[in-house]
Amino acid sequence: MILRGGEPFFYRGGSHGVLLVHGFTSVPAEMLLLGCHLHDLGYTVLGVRLAGHGTTPKDLERMSREDWYDSVCDGYALLDSCCEKISVVGQSMGGLLSLRLAANVPVHSVAAMAAPIFIHEDKMLYRLPPREKCAGRFQPKRRRQLPDVPEECNASYLEMPLVAVHEVLDLVEVVKKELPRITAPLLLIQSYNDHTVRYRSASYIYRRAGSQEKELHWLDKSGHLLTLDCQREEVFQHVSAFLQK
Repeated sequence: MILRGGEPFFYRGGSHGVLLVHGFTSVPAEMLLLGCHLHDLGYTVLGVRLAGHGTTPKDLERMSREDWYDSVCDGYALLDSCCEKISVVGQSMGGLLSLRLAANVPVHSVAAMAAPIFIHEDKMLYRLPPREKCAGRFQPKRRRQLPDVPEECNASYLEMPLVAVHEVLDLVEVVKKELPRITAPLLLIQSYNDHTVRYRSASYIYRRAGSQEKELHWLDKSGHLLTLDCQREEVFQHVSAFLQK
């Protein structure tokens, strides 16, 4: 069974396709408002569902970082069948997956919002058990419910498999090594008020990405969920202006 908001979404528009990638334990609807904004501007938009997401945490426990990346590659292939050029935009872990895609296939441009390289100390990663002791273990997960967005956009797992947390950390290491291979124009958006990702993550990505054209925009009021939080309209404007260049 797929959660409400867990379904992929596709809006047919023009020849420029935009692949939207949601974050860890979240659902495609996390990117829905941005997707509607971009479709209104004439883009073809596909919001993918990452493997193990939008169903149950036990499904997520069975998936790896390669399964998540395969989901993104599948979305890219679908857009490639109907669009002349493709950009990819990701939130949080979706930002990491977007960067990895840009390092390995031709994309017109790539945008990563709140992409984690360094995890905020509030998440107490030092308490994460070794991988071999994480099988079958789940950690309760709180997510701030934003009151002024559709209910399905707030959907998320209420617990996370600890094995999957290790997969996220492994994905970070993979992306760090691949950043120099990114040559497409790059947009990064990060909030100083993010209590999931340390804000210096964005500076790290900016310095090490191989792109000649790079933009880094800072926010000061939003938390981690940049596509849904109080400055989302500013985020949408940054993304659409970047894609239109």
